[in-house]
Amino acid sequence: MPRLLPLLLVFLAACSGPVNSPYPASDAAASIVYSAFGERPKHLDPARSYSENEYIFLGNIYEAPLQYHYLKRPYQLEPQTAAAMPTLRYLDAQGRELPANVAAAKVAVSEYEIRIKPGIRYQPHPCFAKDAAGKPRYVPIDPEELERIARFEDFPEKGSRELTAADYVYQVRRLAHPRVQSPILGLMADHIVGLKDLAKDLGKAAKGQPKDAYLDIGRFDFPGAYVVDRSTYRIRIKGKYPQFAYWLAMPFFAPVPEEAERFYRQPGMAERNFTLDWQPVGTGAYYLAENDPNRVMRLQRNPYYHDDFYPTEGDPGDREAGMLEDAGRRLPMVESVIYSLEKEDVPYWNKFLQGYYDASGVSSDSFDQAIRMNAQGEPDLTDDMRSRGILLSTAARPSLNYLGFNMLDPVVGGLSERARKLRQALSIAIDYDEFISIFLNGRGLPGQGPLPPGIFGYRDGVAGINPVVFKADCGNDRGSRLAGESDAEASRASSLLRDGAGCEIRRRPLDDAKKLLAEAGYPNGRDAATGQPLTLYFDTAASGPEAKSRMDWFRKQFARLDIQLVIRASDYNRFQDKMSKGSEQIFEWGWNADYPDPENFLFLLYGPNKKVGGGGENAANYHNPEFDRLFERMKDMDNGPERQAVIDAMVKLAREDAPWIYAFHPKSFGLRHGWVKNAKPNLMTHNLLKYRRIDPAARVAYQAKWNPPAQWPLLLFVAVLVALIWPAVAGYRRRLKATAAGV
Repeated sequence: MPRLLPLLLVFLAACSGPVNSPYPASDAAASIVYSAFGERPKHLDPARSYSENEYIFLGNIYEAPLQYHYLKRPYQLEPQTAAAMPTLRYLDAQGRELPANVAAAKVAVSEYEIRIKPGIRYQPHPCFAKDAAGKPRYVPIDPEELERIARFEDFPEKGSRELTAADYVYQVRRLAHPRVQSPILGLMADHIVGLKDLAKDLGKAAKGQPKDAYLDIGRFDFPGAYVVDRSTYRIRIKGKYPQFAYWLAMPFFAPVPEEAERFYRQPGMAERNFTLDWQPVGTGAYYLAENDPNRVMRLQRNPYYHDDFYPTEGDPGDREAGMLEDAGRRLPMVESVIYSLEKEDVPYWNKFLQGYYDASGVSSDSFDQAIRMNAQGEPDLTDDMRSRGILLSTAARPSLNYLGFNMLDPVVGGLSERARKLRQALSIAIDYDEFISIFLNGRGLPGQGPLPPGIFGYRDGVAGINPVVFKADCGNDRGSRLAGESDAEASRASSLLRDGAGCEIRRRPLDDAKKLLAEAGYPNGRDAATGQPLTLYFDTAASGPEAKSRMDWFRKQFARLDIQLVIRASDYNRFQDKMSKGSEQIFEWGWNADYPDPENFLFLLYGPNKKVGGGGENAANYHNPEFDRLFERMKDMDNGPERQAVIDAMVKLAREDAPWIYAFHPKSFGLRHGWVKNAKPNLMTHNLLKYRRIDPAARVAYQAKWNPPAQWPLLLFVAVLVALIWPAVAGYRRRLKATAAGV
């Protein structure tokens, strides 16, 4: 038996560290970010992609000429690959230059000139490989050689080259490529000179070619973008469109080399998923080194990445928060980023708590375990999270969720006083403060209008309330109940917005909504002319248990006004069809900012952008001539008091007409472990990985602490083993003794 003790000690020593780690032990000390993805990105072509789960990768692989400053708020544009901010010239119809302060009506063309930094190189890629004669190694590729290449990593030779201005111009042309099908072609064709004509010419040329054949888009006439010299190019915009600068920070305007297009448009490539949608090539800090969407996606540091440095200044408080500890340090600071496939929230959350994922969102299932509300009603971490050294970041997203009315509908639509007061009554009665509490765990701000916080034109506090739905109490009666206010409404008043003076902003009582409903011709929820109960219809594509509970909640909200609500559920394609035809009545919708400018939200209510008949993003089909007139004036103005006054007038109209119920602005809650450094929320950009820093030693220590080896199974195994072999050992020893005694 004593001889079994060393064996037992060996087993125990082997189990002294975590045995459940999903990663190789050799990577424990490496500078790696660990995260996850829930579904395969459909498009990684920067001219085609327009989805959040795709931008997580694109933002770190590709580089547009501009980017947002990582630390400064409000969001500020700055050069990325550009040597400086673009220069802008205004030209009249005769091509003569105009002064910078010229009226927008006189501008025929705005010309943006962009000069890029020298020495920027592409990530390694076989499209740049050359043979001994200096010709492309894989264009054309030998079909027999391609047959032997099963994975993209199997290409034995790769190359690189310097970024040029022509690569940016080529990408602008690709927006019109008929086989790319860029989602912004329609919008950009209205702004970029000649892009619509280029799209027509390319469409005609493509009809005579095989589906995946290479189309030489560079040989077609296109005055909208052109090369000035190797490092300089220009983009020409119709009229005055100040918001175009924001587009220059999006992947749509990142460079794509013509070599990549030629490489991927060869026979046999698409069948092997050798496309830009699967294997992108850019100049960013990381390249896609492994793409196995059923298991893992791995980003690796670009060995040719150009000089780039962590910001040396930020907002007040950033230095105290440790956000400037790496000021001036060369980027990126992490060698690789590993995204593992994780389809369910619970396994992801458990692995985050074990220390195998570096950061996590907060789902409804994990909210109570992670978050508690403090005495001030603000979110805070639970004691369990604090004991683990986990940190919380919150930020209001530049987005809006709303309940929309189809303004073409004969009951809820139109600008008549009857319809307007009906919509206003519903705006008061549908208690989105309660919705935020029940369905979002408090992760939202009540909407006051079409603009979210952080966007120019948005007004905070009492100055920014929607007086149709809310009122402010700033006197000595703060905390008292308003006339007609229920117990629940009174108790929630203290959790609503406050201005600097401490005024309480409270939803108007239900009696106000009932009064408006009666004035609209529906006293007690019945049509005064016919006596019939008012029935309204809610169209939705939502499904599942959570959707059912939300729909039940909406029924109860409408019932507060004695209005019957009928839910018309359908699949998403059918729902989209209803929206395009205008056959819906009431619907849920939302919008995330493409760029931080009020035009990006107010255009959703601009009449010519109606979805019915125009295919635009004005899903409510709202059309108020005065609002449209103000929008056309506002969209070309520079930020300042004059523009603010125009926006205030537009917001006032949008509140009174109430084509939307301004539901809520979502709040982003993010958790991260203490070893993740430089993690300030930035909700407008996606090139965030280059700023991250990881402390691997702290991660290893956490994993060892929170994943103690379970030694009792080993001890039980040894005990059972001893119990099984002990009789044989005892019998053997007895025979030895008997033999010795006989001798």
